[in-house]
Amino acid sequence: RRSIGTLLTADGQPTRDSELMMSSIVNRATTTIAVNVRAFTNRCTSTATSSSSSSAPVKPGLKPSRRVFSFMAGGAFAAGGRSDAVARQAAGANPEIAKVLLDPKYPDVFPFGEQEMQRYDESSDLIFYSQPRFVKHIDDDAIGALTKYYAEVFPESGKEDTALLDVCSSWISHYPEGYKAGRISGLGMNEDELKKNPILNDYVVRDLNEDPTLPFEDNTFDVVTNAVSVDYLTRPLEMMKEVNRVLKPGGLAVMSFSNRCFPTKAVSIWTSTGDLDHIWIVGAYYHFAGGFEPPAAQDISPKPGKSDPMYVVYARKQA
Repeated sequence: RRSIGTLLTADGQPTRDSELMMSSIVNRATTTIAVNVRAFTNRCTSTATSSSSSSAPVKPGLKPSRRVFSFMAGGAFAAGGRSDAVARQAAGANPEIAKVLLDPKYPDVFPFGEQEMQRYDESSDLIFYSQPRFVKHIDDDAIGALTKYYAEVFPESGKEDTALLDVCSSWISHYPEGYKAGRISGLGMNEDELKKNPILNDYVVRDLNEDPTLPFEDNTFDVVTNAVSVDYLTRPLEMMKEVNRVLKPGGLAVMSFSNRCFPTKAVSIWTSTGDLDHIWIVGAYYHFAGGFEPPAAQDISPKPGKSDPMYVVYARKQA
């Protein structure tokens, strides 16, 4: 057993262990509703504990609608064939990840409403993020995989006319070491964390669940990234429309995520579903926001089954 003291750093901040244990702690303390979609239990936890496959809590009355699950069942698992994204999968990666968005069968209208975007903890996010967390939310192998991916898709380093935006940023953005651009901006919830981020030229503190607008001019950025935070967005469609607006024509948006989170702050549709469903969900954000080329997905997990998994869903703004 671990003592509570091992879950805090010397200055009283949560360690990585505290986040890993959060899901199991909450499950023991609360009554939970496990939602099973095609035998997928929630994996909003760490790979270190994935063998238990415990579901994060879904508050009574917050269960996503059957209508949404029927759409997802018809799309997320129905795709077949191959694509460039499938061919690019790393050795040992799950090829089904890339297939999800080949033929997602999205409905005519955005399928997620207030019920799907509710959370177990509906208190202000400003309270939750008021204290800085100088911790890594995915393990070093997953971070390395994301950094490698960024190195492959980012514009060439050192160009003064290149601009990047890291949305839901913190003290680390996982960008390639030494990467330079004319502008690298961050938008996040905690100013102390943003101040510590060495790669940012400038930053903005904003709660996108209260105000999903991005305080930047149209056609400003070549790349917009969001790392392991898309599951916390309660107004994702509005935010993705803003991402499209601030991107330059042909600019790239990259949403990356793992199977770990703060389960009390992730939206209901996320904590009720599994990895393949998450690909479909994020793809839907791009699709219904409009103005993007068809999104694609890639499994960039560095050591499947041994490290935190890592997925990216990406698309370019239509030129």
